[in-house]
Parts: sequence; structure tokens; C-alpha cells
Amino acid sequence: MTVPRPYQHAGPLAGHVRKGRVYSSPLAATGALQVHDWFKDDLPDLLWPALVLAEQGNESVHRFVRWQKAVQDGLAAHGETTLVAESLDGRLTHLAVLAAKFSDAAELIVAEATRYGLLSVGVRSALGSYPYMPAPWLAGQGQVRPPGLPELQLIRSALLAALKDGHLEALLKCLRTWSTVQAGSFRSDEKTIDILKNYPGDSTTRSAADSAVRAMWGAHRGAVLVDDPNHFDEAIKWARVFWGANSMTSRCVRKRESEGEDEMGDQEDGSDVNDLTSAEEPSGDAAAATPVPADGAHLRGLTMDLLSSFVEALETAPARLHDNERQEVISGLVVRAGRDLIAVLTAPDLWCMEHGAHIVRMLVESKIYLHWMAQQDPSIYREFQEYGAGKAKLYARISDEVPAEAREAGFQEAIEEFERLSHNHDVLDHRVVDTRDTFAGGTSIRAMAEETGLLDFYRQAYSLASGVAHSEWWSIETHAMEPCLNVLHGLHLIPSLSLSFGGNVPLASSWVDQFYSLIRTALRILDTDGAAVSAAFAWLEESAEEELEAVIEQSH
Repeated sequence: MTVPRPYQHAGPLAGHVRKGRVYSSPLAATGALQVHDWFKDDLPDLLWPALVLAEQGNESVHRFVRWQKAVQDGLAAHGETTLVAESLDGRLTHLAVLAAKFSDAAELIVAEATRYGLLSVGVRSALGSYPYMPAPWLAGQGQVRPPGLPELQLIRSALLAALKDGHLEALLKCLRTWSTVQAGSFRSDEKTIDILKNYPGDSTTRSAADSAVRAMWGAHRGAVLVDDPNHFDEAIKWARVFWGANSMTSRCVRKRESEGEDEMGDQEDGSDVNDLTSAEEPSGDAAAATPVPADGAHLRGLTMDLLSSFVEALETAPARLHDNERQEVISGLVVRAGRDLIAVLTAPDLWCMEHGAHIVRMLVESKIYLHWMAQQDPSIYREFQEYGAGKAKLYARISDEVPAEAREAGFQEAIEEFERLSHNHDVLDHRVVDTRDTFAGGTSIRAMAEETGLLDFYRQAYSLASGVAHSEWWSIETHAMEPCLNVLHGLHLIPSLSLSFGGNVPLASSWVDQFYSLIRTALRILDTDGAAVSAAFAWLEESAEEELEAVIEQSH
């Protein structure tokens, strides 16, 4: 592999390889670096050993090793030593392949697993709560049963342990190594063999061995894909089922809920926080200088209710938690628009084109984005996020150019926050910086509007507005989204329900109308479950909903 020489020698992106207006680190420019999320793609396939270790502790891995040897001996007559060893790496999909190839494999696998205590009632019950699970005979149940609280707690413990405990992760990934060692098919250099000889018993070399195991596992996975690009297709298919099932059996968890707080309280910067589920108007110093017009007093509360119902519809409907970029981006754009609109509706002084034009442009831009991305390949949503993460990296580099004497308190923290939002690796600089005008390879908003039949909408609203808000992903992520703390949901992001506070009533009303149109567009593109949408918006009286729909139709 040849690492390209950097072509950019000055500025914040010095040391990068430039191609047009796209800047890549030398490593990323090779095209050989592939960032892989084993937690999202591979851990569901390793669910069985993960559950056992969560229930019985890390020492239970020794019984897995003995189980591997027993199954290898039992299937030795078939003469497929290497295939059997590679199939006993703990993956459900590999066990399914083994059972399909040898008629006596499934019964032997279950019998030996039972003998070594690897299929407890709790483990089988947890496995049996998932539909379409590979090797369903492991669960020993004829019918899938929804998980109860004990099953959910065990699954959560297994996922959380694999996520937080690097040693446990290595134990799971070492199952293949141990199986191939016992079969005599393992090959490596002398130093690696020496460090793994007494693993995991030798505490003095355990940390180094953990790192070696995780590295070997990733290298082996990559080598397998070179030989067979479709090798893990079934594992990915099962991962989608796994995370999708979790979205229907448990709800999202926000930070404040996990801390047992009903209200967020004051922020560190002293700003007030208002819950989106509350329609109360701010008072005191937070109130606008211009009194809220009587005929517009309901607009802020209405917008908050619409936004809360949108979030409720998403969180009560089945979700695609494996490839979650689409829902994250669409919901992020809608929530970001709603948050901006709520803040502006707090201050009637902003209910005019001079100070509120950014709201007009932001609503138009968001709608064009939604329509245009819906017509592209689904990978466009990840590209949208990657574009924003690259911009965060660029902003961190530019900020770091400020002389030390000009930096105020908290300046370094701001740089570190941008670096976090770039989602770059601490050691391997893989984040690409794209300086083209938009996330879509430079395609302009006007071109997007023209392709989606919204050119007049663009010309009559967007072109007249100023103070554009670009809705780059780093901004959405830091202001409008938060991590779901339910590990069963695979670490996806969810809309934040906490709002920082910051007269032409017909204009403000038109903003609310356009926001409601944006919500309906997003739910339609996401194909959100109709029952969930109806339940979330049941508070809208039929007459009021018809009136909103009529206004929206006229605005088109």
C-alpha cells in the first residue's frame, strides 16, 4: 500500500492530500482504511457467548473452549477439521452453516453446550425472544416469545459489558483463535504465540494480549471479506433484525431520565431550560421586549406540541436501528428546525422578515433536503453526516490557529468539542474534509429544488431570505440530538427534548404551518407506522388539522 504525499502545505489542513475541494489525511487517501463498527454489525452474531459471559462471568469462557474441543471431536469423522474449527467461533450464523452442512451437528452442539452449562434457562429465554435468529435450535423453543424484564436485563448487561469492557470484548473475539489452536490450524508469528500462550490467565501480559486478539480479529475479518465479500451478509441481515426487534421491545432513554430527573435544571452557562413537553411561556428577563400578541400567544405552545408528537411517533414506531443514519438525519433536521422556530416564537421582535428571515430559509432548506435525499441512494444520509463531521475537523484546526494570548477561558474546551464532533480517531486521522458548497458533492440548493419540483418554492421563499442556517450535521448533533442511553438500541442518537431559551402574527403562523408540513414530509419519507403517527397526533382536532392542511396546500 502506497501512502500518497500531502499536497496541502499551508493553512489549517496542512498535511492533507487535496483532490479538488476534498481534503483527506494521507491514510484516508489510500482508500484502504475501512472504519468498522463491530458493536453494531458483529456483536448480535456473538450474542450467545456474550449472554453467557454476562450471566456467568468471564471465567465461563474456559467452558466455551472445552465445548469447542468436544464438538470438534464429535464431528471429526466428517474430515472437515478447518471448517468445523472456523465455525465454532461463537457466531450464530456460523453455527447455522455448520448445522446445515452436517445433519448431526445441531444436536451435538446443543448437547455439549448443555453439558458445559452454556445454555441456562436465562440464556435460552433471551435468545428465544428474537425472531429469525440464526441457529434457533439453540434456544430450544418452538415459538418466539417477547422478552420479559429478566431477559431484557440480561441482554442489556451483555451489550453494555461488550461495549465498556475491552477485556471481555477480547475474550469474545478470541473464541476463533482458541478453536483454531485446538484444531491445529492457527498460524501466527512467534511473538504473538508467546503472548497468547497463557492468555487470559497471565495478568502481566493480559492487556497486551487483549490488544493483539482484537487486532487479529479485525485483520482476519478483513481478510475473509477480501476472499468473499458476501461472507458476513447473513450476519448483517441478522444484526438488522436484532436492533429492529430491540426498538419494539424497549424505549429510548435520555440522560436526564437515567439520572432520575424530571427537569434538567440550569445549564452551566446559566441559561434556562424549557422542556419541549411543556407549553409554558418564559417569564421575567427571558420574556421579549414586545408583548406576545394575543392572537399569536398559542403559536409557541402549538409548535412545541407538534414537535413532541413528532418525536413520540418516531419513538413508538418500529425503527431501523442498524442502519440508523437515515432516521437520525431526517429527525435531526426536523428537530433542529422546530427548536429554532420555538426560540423565535419566544420573542415577538423576531416575527418579521428582517430578523426572522433565517427561519424562512431554514424551513425551505430543510424541506428541500428531505425531498432531495429521499430520491438518492440511502448512503446519502451517511454522506450528510460525514460532510458535517469533516467541517467540525476543519473548524477545530482553524480555531487552533488563534494565538495563545487571544484565547479566553474555555477556548481549549471548544476546540476539543469540535474534535469530538469530527468523530475522528485519536491516533488514525481518517476524517475527510470536504470544502465543497454542500454535502452532495457541491450540488446547490437551487439544483436540488429543481430536481424535486420545488424550484418555485425555492425562488419565492429561500432566495428572499438571508442569514442562512446551513444545518451541518455537527451543529445538529451538538444542539438538537443526544445519545440514547438504552444500550439495547445500539448507541443511536435521538432528538433532545430540552430547549435553551434564547408582531407579525400571520408571518409567524406561516412558519408554524411550514413546520407542520415538514413534519408530515419527514414521517412520510420514513414510512413511519401509521398507527403510531395517528396516536401521537390524536390531540389535533379534526377541524384544526383540516385547517392546517388547507394552509399548507395553499403555501405550495
